[in-house]
Amino acid sequence: MRNIKIIEVSSEIGAGTRGASLGIEAIKIAALDFMSNLFVNFPSEVVENENRLLYEPIASPYAKRIQGIFTMYERVSNAVSESIKSGLFPLVLAGDHSTAGATITGLKIARPKRRLGVVWIDAHADLHSPYTTPSGNMHGMPLSVVLAEDNVENQVHAPDQKTVEMWNKLKNIGKIQPKILPEDIVYIALRDFEKEEEALLKKYNIKVITVAELRKKGVESVVRQTFLHLSNCDDIYVSFDVDSLDNSISRGTGTPVSNGLKEREAEDLVASFMQHHKICCFEIAEVNPTLDKENLMAEIAFNILQRSVNLLLLN
Repeated sequence: MRNIKIIEVSSEIGAGTRGASLGIEAIKIAALDFMSNLFVNFPSEVVENENRLLYEPIASPYAKRIQGIFTMYERVSNAVSESIKSGLFPLVLAGDHSTAGATITGLKIARPKRRLGVVWIDAHADLHSPYTTPSGNMHGMPLSVVLAEDNVENQVHAPDQKTVEMWNKLKNIGKIQPKILPEDIVYIALRDFEKEEEALLKKYNIKVITVAELRKKGVESVVRQTFLHLSNCDDIYVSFDVDSLDNSISRGTGTPVSNGLKEREAEDLVASFMQHHKICCFEIAEVNPTLDKENLMAEIAFNILQRSVNLLLLN
């Protein structure tokens, strides 16, 4: 049985669309509607956010609000590492996906000598840097931060000195860089990425499991394949961005993409991962109820969460 701690990160300064900071409350409302006491049963920590920056002018167009992201990285990584050190399993509920890099940072700070694998269930690669970003939104950069990957071979922009300094500081939080290796990432449901990101996927031969492959082989087979690929890792972190779901059901997220996972596939997939002893942390991100009808996305996210927690309590 795992002792769980819920870490709430209602930050949305890394996103381009407003509203992801309301995702956690929307999931809690879904819990109430389903008469679940999930949020009563476990200790939780609310990480202070920097969302006031949304009202201020943007100083770094190629890494928007990077100063605030740095502050969030310090806070979130601290919350996650303290949780691990206390013997608690961090269940992270996040607004936008930018702070997932901070979760990874916290896991690495807590166990610097252990090799960390990452299962990234997401429509997007999140492998941009200030040198390649098409939008400047930092929820497209968390994996580059922890890989310490600038991707200058495919450089599009020349960020200003201050942005570069902040970016380098971000990569170096915890004085460990890189925090993960490219061969220790497995993408599932990836289907929307830019050519600069594709260049990195090819360069490092990063493992990608498509939705079509998951349907053909089945969830159990894909999960086995993932653990086999990450067999050299001591710990494995699972990050679930709700835009991995098909856009027919994932309206309540900032960047929906077609040809994604069905609700049941996503639920079964996460549940299969949660049964494994190497899983050290689970994160769910990018629920945006302002874009949704009848809180559907939050209800789906809650179902995934509830089933995961039930399995963590058994293992």
